[in-house]
Amino acid sequence: MRDQTVQVDDLKLVALPSAVNCADLFVRFTLVEWRVESMVPEVRRATEALTKAVVGNPNPKATPTMLLFRLRLSGNCLAIEIEDDRQTPTLVLPRSLAGPQSGVTMLSSGKQLIWTEVPLPKGMDATVVPLPRRGTTRAAAAAAPPPVELPAADDLSPDVMERILEGLRRDHGEPPRI
Repeated sequence: MRDQTVQVDDLKLVALPSAVNCADLFVRFTLVEWRVESMVPEVRRATEALTKAVVGNPNPKATPTMLLFRLRLSGNCLAIEIEDDRQTPTLVLPRSLAGPQSGVTMLSSGKQLIWTEVPLPKGMDATVVPLPRRGTTRAAAAAAPPPVELPAADDLSPDVMERILEGLRRDHGEPPRI
């Protein structure tokens, strides 16, 4: 029996080779947001193996399908799951992930689910992972006072406008001019 899920984040991807990089970025962002950075290398390796197993070598003439990539915290592990819209070909678990903490399951919807679980760091379970606070809800946003009106651009001095435009034109690597 699986423990109760404490946190889940997912991402819908097109089943193309670019999904490997997109899933990798999603993993790095999510694990930093969940403050379990020590897991990043291991989860990245598992994610790459699973995503490559699902994407495979797509036929360039075929219409690509969609994948649902999911990270789920429950119990003492982080589950990496990919739902594939296709019923065939049957997904095959990569050898590097073979074991009792991984598998391929046919869902009642006809989709396939390939998954693996990575243990959380020693002494940690899903209930103690410091999860981020999400933005305000729609109800809270609706009840909030209206935003303060900003001055019109013609109210700003030419010097301020020039500094704003300079910042927008500058490359990311350049330091700001003072």
